[in-house]
This record gives sequence, structure tokens and C-alpha cells, in this order.
Amino acid sequence: MHRLKDKIALITGSSRGIGAAIAKLFAREGAKVALHGRDTGALFAVLADIGRAGGRACQVTGDATKFSDIEAMRRQIERELGPIDILVANAGGSFTMPGPLEQTTEEGWRASIDGNLTATFLAIKSLLPGMKERRAGNIITMSSAAARRPHHAAPMPYAAAKAGIQILTQDLAAQVGPYGIRANCIAPETILTERNRELISTAQQKALLESHPVRRLGTPEDVASAALYLASDEAAWIAGIILDVAGGAVMV
Repeated sequence: MHRLKDKIALITGSSRGIGAAIAKLFAREGAKVALHGRDTGALFAVLADIGRAGGRACQVTGDATKFSDIEAMRRQIERELGPIDILVANAGGSFTMPGPLEQTTEEGWRASIDGNLTATFLAIKSLLPGMKERRAGNIITMSSAAARRPHHAAPMPYAAAKAGIQILTQDLAAQVGPYGIRANCIAPETILTERNRELISTAQQKALLESHPVRRLGTPEDVASAALYLASDEAAWIAGIILDVAGGAVMV
């Protein structure tokens, strides 16, 4: 359908998993895609997949928690593809194990806050001036079910960072709507990325099914489809929402 025809999209953290699935789907829908990550080999594999399917993409590397790196990536993308229309701030992850809060190290706390909330803030900060100048843009951030429902075994630094991303996105949507820019947030539940397939045993996966009214676990493609909807004109009057991609496990 080419719902993103001629759009230029940056997907941070797109060398594998959810980010890679979003990049591939956006490219199939006509977007020129900028891939981002630190693993150049993994980035090249995604780039090659997009090329074989007839899409156009470039790759950038850099630390998403450093504004100078983000700015350098933005300038490279603008040279190779053009001004960025769509940002999917997907870079992040959980950098601490679940456990009592008092046992969380300061380093672990800062790693989760910086790797998720700060990385999201800096990507938006870099791209927003251009979007405001063009009076058009689309920003999609990535939260988690960990920020949607309290749980005694949650990785609390990660959950706190993702909850921060949610209110950041909603405040941003209220601020930038008059400039023709939309901002929305996706909150996935358990997603069977390559990494999770290795970490979550088959027995654990079966047990997790019981918490999902839709009796299966999510895939990166499930999240990619949600991102495509929010990025497309079909969602032209939607801003400031938290979209749970959770198989019914989160209902708020």
C-alpha cells in the first residue's frame, strides 16, 4: 500500500529485534529508512534485507545517550536521505536484574535511565527543530508493560525509565501539536525477540501465556504493525496515546 511513500524515518536501536522489524516494515511501505545501532554487522544484515526487498536505507552508528553522536547521525541522514519525517525512538533495554530496590546499584540505575529515557529525550531534541521548521513530523516512543502495571518483581530502574518516556511523550504531544507534529508511545508486553527466545525457556513461555487473553506471546512484527499505524496518515488525528501491544495482558 506504500502508506509511508517518500517519508524518511529514523529508527534508533534497529540492528535487531523490534527495531529491525519496524525498519523492514517501514521500508516495505515506501519509507527511506535510517538504521541505527552499534553492531555494524547486524546493521548491515538488516540493510541487506531491505535492499533485497527493493527498499532504500542507510545506516548510522553512535551512542544514543550522547547528544553529539545523535547530532552527527542526524546530519549524516540528512545528507544521504533528506530531512527526517518520522522518528521511532526505540533504542533502550533493561540494564539491571529485578530485585529489592535497595540492592540496585547507582550504576545500574543510571544505565537504565540513560539508556532509555535520556536516549529518547536526546533523539527528540535533535530532530524537533527541523520538524517544527517544516511544521510536520511524527514521533513514536517506546515504553513497556513494565511501566503500565506495578509488580514486585519488576526491574524497577527500567520500569521507571519507561514510565518517564510515557509522560514525556504525552507532554510533548501537547506542546508540539500546534506545529503539525504528532507524538505517541507504544508499550509492548513480552515480545519474542531473538534475545528473548534465548533467555525465556519453552516452559516459561508456556506459563506466560496464561497472563495473556490472546493466547500467544508477541512478536517484533506485532509491534512493527502498531508503529506503522501510528506513523501513517490513518492515525492523523491520534496524538499523546500509550498503545499497549500486549495481547490483552494490560488493559488500562
